[in-house]
Amino acid sequence: MAVTPQLIKELREMTSAGMMDCKKALEATDGNIDEAVVWLRENGLAKAAKKADRVAAEGVSFAKTNGKRAVVFEVNSETDFVSKNDKFMALIENIGSALLDSSASTLEEALEVKLASGQTISEACVEATATIGEKIELRRIAAVEGGKLSIYNHANNRISVLLGFEGDINDEDAYNVCMHVAAMAPKYLSEQDVPQEFKDQELHIIKETTDLTGKPENVAEGILKGKLNKKLAEVTLLAQGFVMDEKQTVGNFIKSKGATLTNMFRFEVGEGIEKVTTDFAAEVAAQLAGN
Repeated sequence: MAVTPQLIKELREMTSAGMMDCKKALEATDGNIDEAVVWLRENGLAKAAKKADRVAAEGVSFAKTNGKRAVVFEVNSETDFVSKNDKFMALIENIGSALLDSSASTLEEALEVKLASGQTISEACVEATATIGEKIELRRIAAVEGGKLSIYNHANNRISVLLGFEGDINDEDAYNVCMHVAAMAPKYLSEQDVPQEFKDQELHIIKETTDLTGKPENVAEGILKGKLNKKLAEVTLLAQGFVMDEKQTVGNFIKSKGATLTNMFRFEVGEGIEKVTTDFAAEVAAQLAGN
């Protein structure tokens, strides 16, 4: 059967694959569109497998809630261009809805959650990798159930916050705390959550950078302790000055509303991933060459 533009158009609409890939698939299957779909899937999965070792440090962070359960998750891509792709953003919405309807709380559980299409999230990411042409992967997820839930998604979908409260804090106040977390990026909820390793490391840096010459031992210890406490206040949410009212800490603000903060998750796209610097012109040339 002849491969016509109409057949190529029909296959593209069915699979969202590129025009040239559709043409190759139809040529390889003598114009049989059903076999061409299978051909595309098999070859797409093969291409996706080749991309498995690539570094994906861009993408989207997204939080979603239905009032009873809230989730925040990060889906990575290789470039930030993909985060503006309609198909990619539709995948994000589908993943968010599926995670919200599930009981998944770990990455392993989340990858096995099924979308409305019947695919697992893992399978959908592999298919998106084949279709979009970049490595797409669900990197992490956090979920909270019960209590007062509040979420915040920054406008560019690079930062998302999920907070869980107990008490009577209202929506506006909870949302303002979310925005504080997004802006100030606290590493820990309270001092009790700070690992001893972090405290030891900071104390070592303070000792190396503080001139204590001639100071009595008790005075020197007081100076070091004061500087360490100041550092811990910078990295713990409840001790930070509240951006909406710097006269009080976040902890005191929440307490004044008759509430306590039980869960804090802040996801920023790509944090902790070692990014690879690439030559953009060379990358485009490689893609045009079919690599």
